[in-house]
Amino acid sequence: MKVQEDNEPFDDINITPMLDLAYVLLIIFIIMTTASVQGIKVNLPQASKSPALAKPKTKAITIAEDGRIYLDTYPVTFAELETRLRAYSAETPDLPVIIKGDAKVQYEKVIDVMDLLGRLDITHLGLVTQKSAK
Repeated sequence: MKVQEDNEPFDDINITPMLDLAYVLLIIFIIMTTASVQGIKVNLPQASKSPALAKPKTKAITIAEDGRIYLDTYPVTFAELETRLRAYSAETPDLPVIIKGDAKVQYEKVIDVMDLLGRLDITHLGLVTQKSAK
């Protein structure tokens, strides 16, 4: 083993701390990107084109296959949905709302939610679909 003398310069650079930092940043990036996508899993119907509704305070109403209703991933009854939407629309008059109805859900459930939105004068409405497999 060669002994380093005081006057001799170092010939190599230790890159271990830099690699440790790179691995930590990579792990943080992977965790943050996978954690940002959440919600209730439903089987969406397909459409030829689906316009994007991207407003910051959009409320999402999900109707699962078994008929349960969710408001922003939280299960609610129909009466609770009306109360919460009434409060949200009082704060934001042009409240955008999207409806995600499972393809196998009874059509009447979606119509009931749309009627509720009409009674509350919520006119910024979108229906979520999947892109067709063409």
